[in-house]
Amino acid sequence: MEQPYIRLQNVAKVYETKNGAVEACAEVNLDIRKSEFVAIVGPSGCGKTTILKMLAGLIPYSAGTITVGGNVVDRPQTDVGIVFQDSIMLDWRTVLANVMLQIEIRHMDRAKFEPVAAALLKQTGLEGFEQKKPYELSGGMRQRVSICRALVHDPPLLLMDEPFGALDALTREQISMDIQRIWMDKRKTALHITHSIPEAVLLADRVVVMSPRPGRIVEIIDIDLPRPRRLDKLPQKFNDYAGHIRDIFKSKGVLAMD
Repeated sequence: MEQPYIRLQNVAKVYETKNGAVEACAEVNLDIRKSEFVAIVGPSGCGKTTILKMLAGLIPYSAGTITVGGNVVDRPQTDVGIVFQDSIMLDWRTVLANVMLQIEIRHMDRAKFEPVAAALLKQTGLEGFEQKKPYELSGGMRQRVSICRALVHDPPLLLMDEPFGALDALTREQISMDIQRIWMDKRKTALHITHSIPEAVLLADRVVVMSPRPGRIVEIIDIDLPRPRRLDKLPQKFNDYAGHIRDIFKSKGVLAMD
């Protein structure tokens, strides 16, 4: 049997604060296959972002083991693309230069990757904006730039930490479609952190449902819906999956009962 590309075994994280220890998540066990799209959904403070940061090697875990590609994560991972909620663009650089910053930092061949950057910008609807500065872009356009920057060096793993959280509903839906299209084209292994139940069901192969803090995995749901998924043609099964997740949160006291 093929080994999972990502494996979290009994992972926990405790933050030491001036007011004492805070247990963010506990007993997290999760396997993710190569090229799989997994979403984690849960209430604020349940450790979703903590899991992503531990997986990226940005913060240490307090217990358990995390492996990526068979290698133990014990330092920041370099072969990864990360999209945060804030687009984090450099105001004095153009759109193309912001995307290419990833290549410069890694000392990669600019001539080889500039066409890759241009193709990603075209794929996300930013063709013609390559020489614009961040202040000339909408919030959604800025976030598309950050997605392109995360993918330009062709990493096998894409981590997204609530990348649509600061966007309006229509822009969120459009960028969700962009993400699905890019993922279907490149088949990266993807982990997507979100508060949005519909967003998780729309994008993911599996949805991981977390309990309130300390976050534990309550259920992992296989999303058996054909791709590409279209917002205007969602089957009843989509509503069934979303309703089931809402029922889990109601049972945990996260959502008020009717």
